Amino acid sequence: RTRTTEGGELYLASTAVFMMELLKFFLCLSVVFFQSGSSFATLGTEIYNHVWASPREMAHLCVPSFLYTIQNNLLYLALTNLDAATYQVLYQLKILTTAIFSATMLGRKFSKTKWASLVVLTCGVAVVQVSGSTDRKSSAEDDDDRNRLVGLVAVLSAACTSGFSGVYFERILKGSDVSVWMRNIQMGLPSMTIAILTVFLEDGDRVSAKGFFVGYSYTVASVIAVQAVGGLIVAVVVKYADNVLKVFASSFSILLSCLISAVAFDFRPNLSFLIGAFLVMLSTVMYSKPTKKVPLSKQNPMPLLRKGNGGVRKTSLVM
Repeated sequence: RTRTTEGGELYLASTAVFMMELLKFFLCLSVVFFQSGSSFATLGTEIYNHVWASPREMAHLCVPSFLYTIQNNLLYLALTNLDAATYQVLYQLKILTTAIFSATMLGRKFSKTKWASLVVLTCGVAVVQVSGSTDRKSSAEDDDDRNRLVGLVAVLSAACTSGFSGVYFERILKGSDVSVWMRNIQMGLPSMTIAILTVFLEDGDRVSAKGFFVGYSYTVASVIAVQAVGGLIVAVVVKYADNVLKVFASSFSILLSCLISAVAFDFRPNLSFLIGAFLVMLSTVMYSKPTKKVPLSKQNPMPLLRKGNGGVRKTSLVM
């Protein structure tokens, strides 16, 4: 949860997650509809073949759906208890978890430089955490509402679920010829089910008392829309690139987050925060550095077999 305006009502994070999943579902449904020649009959056939007639695929997709729903709720909880810039940098730990899961689940190999960049990243987020930077304009009531430890646990848990679910989803996407949009529709059904159950299990009393859209504003609606569109863009990136590059690319949002926080919330990062943010950006540069290939002339010469008077003997390509 977070405040819509200073002193205003709190919106419910669980309802925001459900609305985001609902918006993603209908966006993907629209894309599949147009790809099907704007035919409702063809759309219905596609949905039947990939949903009702594919129970095994749906069971596999329930795993990332469940984890993504938990992750989204954890992110809203982290945003409530951490300032925007600290949250953004700490969440970059998902790069480390994604790389580990990519190596274990997909058998992906990383060079020493890339692993070193992940160590630098870990140091960077640790420095940011101990910096303890906060927004100066936070009132005493806002500070009482915040629990930095809860925010830390939430964002670290979200980083772990992000890494595992992202790699799991990548494995599913690249293991078949089903479109990204249909995969998101398949994932959307269990995700919306889990999200709406979360609403009534966690916030049922408040929804009954104040309504489903309590605390909503244009700002909240904008955040939901951005999250929904961003989730679809991430799926496309995972399909045609990979998860590690996706999460590294998101590191550049740190600078934008700091700039917006400085303007909107009078955020003033201290030296420790700046050092940590620099380390995170440095790790991005290190990871993106291309791996050097050994020139052919420096490789071990390939032996050739050459016949001589004494029979077969080895010679070298390099004279």
